Amino acid sequence: MKIQYRKLLFNMAGWFFILLGILGLFLPVLQGILFLLIGLFLLAKENPWAGKMFNKLKERYPKAYKHFEQFKKRTAKKV
Repeated sequence: MKIQYRKLLFNMAGWFFILLGILGLFLPVLQGILFLLIGLFLLAKENPWAGKMFNKLKERYPKAYKHFEQFKKRTAKKV
């Protein structure tokens, strides 16, 4: 039961970040690529298509991926 809630939470958070990323592609105040990377990272555990797209974005935008890695390290210390 706990695992189902965790999967649901990861899916909801992943889609939320993807929506923020799409908005960020058009709005100058949000960093769209970074939010897309976070969303795809969260969805990649359950969805193979998200993993493939995450790897494509990682290769295409290495600077944004560097920021993503820094974010991941900071959050890993807190959790």
